[in-house]
Amino acid sequence: MKLSSWAIRRPIPTIVLFLLLSVLGAVSFQRLPVNANPNVGFPIINISISRSGAAPEELENAVTRRVESAVAGMAGVRHITSEITDGLSTTTVEFQLHIDTDRAVNDVRNAVGQIRADLPASIDEPLIERVDVEGGALAYYAVESPDMDTAALSWFVDDTVSRRLLAVPGVQQITRSGGSQREITVALRPERLEALGISITRVNAQLVQTSVDVPGGRLSADGGESSLRVPGSAAGVPALAATPIALGDGRRVTLGDIADITDGHGEIRSRTRLNGREVVGFSLYRSKGTSDTAVADGVEQAIATLQAENPHIRIRQVHSSVDATRENYHTAIDTLLEGAVLTVLVVFLFLRDWRATLVAAIALPLSILPAFLVMQLSGYTLNSVTLLGLTLVIGILVDDAIVEIENIDKHLMLGKRPYRAAIDAADAIGFAVIAITGTIVAVFLPVSFTGGMIGQYFSQFGTTVSAAVLASLLTARLATPLLAAYLLAPASGAQRHKPQSRPMRAYLALLAWTLRHRKTTLGLAALILAASFLLLPLLPLLPTGFMPRADTGFSQLNIDLPPGSTLADTDATLRRLSDSANRHPAVARTYATAGRGGDVAKGELLIRLRPYKERSVGLRTFEQQLRDTLAQEPDIRFAFQNDAAQRDISIILTGNDPATLSATARTLKNQMQSIAGITNIQTNEPLPKNEQRLRLNAQEAARLGITPQAVGDLLRLATLGSSNSESARYNTHGRQITIRTILSADARNDAAQLQHLRVPAADGTNVPLHTIAGLHPASGSATISRFDHERRISVEADLKNGYTIGTIIDAVNRLPVMQPLPPGIHNPEYGDSEYMNEMFEQFGLAMGFGVLMVYLVLVLLFRDILQPVTILTALPLSLGGALGALLAYGAALDLSSVIGILMLMSIVTKNSILLVDFVIENRRHGMARATAIVQAGAERARPIIMTTIAMVAGMVPAVLAGGSGAAFRAPMAVAVIGGLLTSTALSLIFVPVTYSVLDDLRRWLAPRLARLTSVTAAERAAAEAAEGQPPSGVNSGLREA
Repeated sequence: MKLSSWAIRRPIPTIVLFLLLSVLGAVSFQRLPVNANPNVGFPIINISISRSGAAPEELENAVTRRVESAVAGMAGVRHITSEITDGLSTTTVEFQLHIDTDRAVNDVRNAVGQIRADLPASIDEPLIERVDVEGGALAYYAVESPDMDTAALSWFVDDTVSRRLLAVPGVQQITRSGGSQREITVALRPERLEALGISITRVNAQLVQTSVDVPGGRLSADGGESSLRVPGSAAGVPALAATPIALGDGRRVTLGDIADITDGHGEIRSRTRLNGREVVGFSLYRSKGTSDTAVADGVEQAIATLQAENPHIRIRQVHSSVDATRENYHTAIDTLLEGAVLTVLVVFLFLRDWRATLVAAIALPLSILPAFLVMQLSGYTLNSVTLLGLTLVIGILVDDAIVEIENIDKHLMLGKRPYRAAIDAADAIGFAVIAITGTIVAVFLPVSFTGGMIGQYFSQFGTTVSAAVLASLLTARLATPLLAAYLLAPASGAQRHKPQSRPMRAYLALLAWTLRHRKTTLGLAALILAASFLLLPLLPLLPTGFMPRADTGFSQLNIDLPPGSTLADTDATLRRLSDSANRHPAVARTYATAGRGGDVAKGELLIRLRPYKERSVGLRTFEQQLRDTLAQEPDIRFAFQNDAAQRDISIILTGNDPATLSATARTLKNQMQSIAGITNIQTNEPLPKNEQRLRLNAQEAARLGITPQAVGDLLRLATLGSSNSESARYNTHGRQITIRTILSADARNDAAQLQHLRVPAADGTNVPLHTIAGLHPASGSATISRFDHERRISVEADLKNGYTIGTIIDAVNRLPVMQPLPPGIHNPEYGDSEYMNEMFEQFGLAMGFGVLMVYLVLVLLFRDILQPVTILTALPLSLGGALGALLAYGAALDLSSVIGILMLMSIVTKNSILLVDFVIENRRHGMARATAIVQAGAERARPIIMTTIAMVAGMVPAVLAGGSGAAFRAPMAVAVIGGLLTSTALSLIFVPVTYSVLDDLRRWLAPRLARLTSVTAAERAAAEAAEGQPPSGVNSGLREA
């Protein structure tokens, strides 16, 4: 405990130490990345396998199930999800956090390679890649120019923009929306094919073989060596039209005789509009572990350079999620500074001494700067969790300094000089300061090692707070006494003889009364505790959730039109919705994309609201108003996406019986209509998709040697054109353009003409398709979704304003259809509901383990097993205040408030420690117990009230600050403020009484426990004297006996 005395007598090492820590901390603060949230991402591997023209049901059985079985047994697999569409099966394998992503990629690749022989031979090579993108799109941009068509703008985005932006550190992916690809289209005329008796597949095969540059090896001649090349690609459209095509009977025609050749763009399958004007858009995604703001700054600089180099092209930012991140960051920093100012102001109001206030003010940066150094060494970022932890810990950081300064001030009032007062006061209060810091660290440091996804939030908060309070302890034990010794002035005579204030006299009278009427006081305490526990049945009134949704001013709306809708239908619908949204006064701009994910019947509408202070409605209210307008739009299915690009409520049902699964989902949807708080309830079960199935005459096809594969290739080539892998190429100006062979537009949409196409037979002849097959209408699944080896259907809904996910899920689980679910149907947890349950499970463990650690730390410090119980009585006294404050504020019990309650558990013991430590110290010097308790109240009431008000003042800005992050900041601060105020008011009364009762209990137990050991008090005293340690007054009952 003599560390402070050493610092005062030898100031140079202390000054050098804090100067070094401050400089390193300031440098670390400048280098810390700024992100919206902690970097939390599970290792995710995507397996994409395509088979042109294959139906979803066929792919599910032939490909998807086999892949899922192959990867299911791998170590650390968390979930397996699959999405199957026409010709494409995508399986996503999600691993536990501790699994190395590179190893997971290799293991998945090996697992798929082992079953490659069991997969259909006609599939493309499986594409296995890890998902390095973190979060949603970082920013959306729109590109337009009056001098360029969509194909040219698309190439500008795909080539110039992509190359420039992918060179920016942290940019992982650029995705274009809208526009088209330049290509040379060879539109074959069916009447000419019929007249000449040639098939479209043969034309395309000859074109691919002739329009290509082929290497021919090497030639050594004349003492030198040269390469051999066989150039075959056409030099342009006229040369391509002159390409000879062999008919098979010795005759030849030119390609221009049987096809119309144009140099233009491919079929447009996506269209993007900004406020109704057609543009070409692109979005960018950042790599894992990078900083939002750093990447955005680099992108903005690159875009500005591109804009200057291409003044005829306008590149406009539609939306950037970094705007909300920057706003939250600046708001958090402002809140931190405001809290620091209020905290220092509290010190001045109590002590009325500018010198003491200066000492407290200097202690704040000395305590908080080393925390930034620890954050950088730990690989953390300045995000919503760490910034909030620093904001709320401001009051705690100055607490230790307040305790030290206040105690020094008391010694000054005894007439001591500042130098001697600082030495004596710091040594006297040192134990209490260490105990207070020890209890805070005892709660948060173990929590920092919590596993799982929630542990990523708990650990960053816990480590940040622990680092800050440990730095605060170092400051309080070294810097504060040093500064006080050399800056404070001696007390004047009037100050030394200042009488006790009226509130203090009233408190001491009340304290003496409670000590005389302990039964009445304990009965009153029991009633208050009972009232606190009565709040527990009211917990259902406290909504539960995972992460409060921030008002980012950005709304994402997905729409689905009926299967079979055209791109023009989707585009027209989105234009109407955009016009409707733009008429709302809160809307700044709209960005619509028809043809989402390659499906022309799907669209996306991004709505950017005006800045938070420039609009009168919040994001939730706006979406509710727009939802009423959307409900009037016929034949669409719409859904708002949350910050994670998901629906607010998503109830997953899985099973292997599609009929039972579908019926259960419809029943659940109907029953969810009765739940208040949700709207726009939908099932994501795909609607039937119209098909035309070509049924072969098996006998005739077998006789001619014609296979279904050959017929399918013919029709795909005629209607969709040659794929990129089987297309000829045209090289020009460092760019390779696809030459796509396809049937003319009128012919490929005419079923009759398709049936007159010729298909190659085994003997080399070409047979009309209608002679071996006929078209028949049918229907099939547009998509199939799977989750953990079973079919999946989700029932999804949007939350109304004021409701949370936990409340709605509890209501859903009470519905008749869920109790129980039909046999074979399951309801797995996934997404926010899974994280929420994990959060409350981890919260319970953290709470219990934290209380245990606090108790053990106090036992070690006080060397007593009963008096730490006195200190822990502050915990239940605070819990009622915290829950009551959350109920009054209308906050939810989510991640924010849970972290706040954990923080509360660590700091409410402060008051009890200050009281009990002083009582023990006085009794050690021979003072009677009752007198020591009253004296402790008189001496420690002011620092207790000062530190409590200082902490509350430091957290008030977090409650009052607005902006998009207010929903996350406020509940945590409200929980801490409510619990802290309640605990302080009650601890000043009930803790002294509890101490006296437990002290009596210890006296009663001591002689009885002494019989269990042969060690006497004299022996222990002699042993301690031999070691040079005076017997402590804070001993167990065994020793005292």
